[in-house]
Amino acid sequence: MKHFFDGFFTTYQNGVFIYCCAIYAIYATLTLFSYLSILANIQKNCLREKLVLIQSSLSPGISIITGAFNEERTIIPNVRSLLTMNYPLFEVIVVNDGSTDNTLEKLRAEFGLVEVKFAYHYFIQCNTVLRVFKSSDPAFSNLLVIDKLNGGNKADAINAGINASSYNYFLNTDVDCILDKDTLVHLIQPFIDDEKKVIATGATLRMVNSCVVDAGVLIEPRIPKEILPRFQEIEYIRSFVIGKMGWNLVNCIPNVSGGLGMFDKDIVIKVGGYDRHSFGEDMDMLMRMSKYMCEQKIDYAIRYIPQSLCWTEGPSSLKVFRRQRLRWGRGLYQIFSSYYRLLFNPRYGSLGMVVLPYNFIFELCAPIIEFLGIVCYLYLIFSGLINWPYAIILLLFVYFFSIFITLLSIVWDQLVIRRYRLREVIRLCFWAFLEPLLYHPLVMIFALAGYVRQFFKIHTHWGHMERRGFGETTGPEMESLNSSAL
Repeated sequence: MKHFFDGFFTTYQNGVFIYCCAIYAIYATLTLFSYLSILANIQKNCLREKLVLIQSSLSPGISIITGAFNEERTIIPNVRSLLTMNYPLFEVIVVNDGSTDNTLEKLRAEFGLVEVKFAYHYFIQCNTVLRVFKSSDPAFSNLLVIDKLNGGNKADAINAGINASSYNYFLNTDVDCILDKDTLVHLIQPFIDDEKKVIATGATLRMVNSCVVDAGVLIEPRIPKEILPRFQEIEYIRSFVIGKMGWNLVNCIPNVSGGLGMFDKDIVIKVGGYDRHSFGEDMDMLMRMSKYMCEQKIDYAIRYIPQSLCWTEGPSSLKVFRRQRLRWGRGLYQIFSSYYRLLFNPRYGSLGMVVLPYNFIFELCAPIIEFLGIVCYLYLIFSGLINWPYAIILLLFVYFFSIFITLLSIVWDQLVIRRYRLREVIRLCFWAFLEPLLYHPLVMIFALAGYVRQFFKIHTHWGHMERRGFGETTGPEMESLNSSAL
């Protein structure tokens, strides 16, 4: 038996070595691709193009859709933020998804909402819509509020908003998000400019925790003070700036974040809207849209831009963070349970030959391989078979390579737009050295727990993200910020 285990762990070590070499080569390539992609985006993104879109009466209309369930703490500044978008033709659709707090009452009082007759059609499935409200104030004429029975998840709420939307493109965002005023301008440009049929666009997300917000507008970005959101900020920068922008160059983006994504409504309706039973509805939607385009033999593209356009409230407690990552783990496992037939299928082009294989081997399998690697190391240590010089060199290489990629992503991000002051960038870089030791193990453990729950079909509620609300800045501090800005 001992010979069997020795042989198994030796083979496993060799396999892991090849796996690590492959993933490091991919990350190095993505880093180069990201630089080229960001450079190309900066060159194309000129002020004149923005002004043309903002001032033109021919700019395509956009529906902003957000779901709200018990969001009384953040609903008013969020909606105000959405209503101040710098774009000529858009509507804001807020779906009150069966809230049991004062979310709807606050909306009605703040925006003078009155119930209206509305020809609501169920183009895609969602739970029952009870009432539709519009504002009696002409200043909010582009605001529509839908009151519906709770559907149990965000997908159901967004489907309800899509059914009521007026325009050919819609922006899916979360109620805890603060958006840049030029978000619509940036995200619609690829739909207009790209030679291919663009079906979705996305942009970089950041943590709003500890940022200064006034009346739904971001006044001053700051890195989160709390530990978990700070690590998530680093994770988001690396994921979006290196990952998404790298894949953007070769049109192999795996998903558009549920917090900020613009979509072609016609394609979304044709594939049946968001899957109300999916734990990863954002990636599932893009899979079905891409699958549809491949089957229809239409050359398509999914685009990402490097600008930070959305600030979202990240979980600051371990309980809420665990709940979030369990759902993400279940969603990823669910995706491959549904689309495994597309893996290495040349009929589906880059989706079948690049996107899904990469996500299966280096995303879904990564926590499993990492966990088995820890078990392997422990066995070698206790059996006295470990080669300590080799093991230490390997661990140091893995650690510093991950740090190098993270630091590069922070630098890339600063090159696009200098969001943070130098001292805050230095603090982020310092915490990047702690992330692999303190934060990454939690991500791995919760991902594995999500896989187990999905495999054994353990019932899990979606859960509710407990909002703390945005730090509204008023009085002397606001005056100080204004003075410093002047």
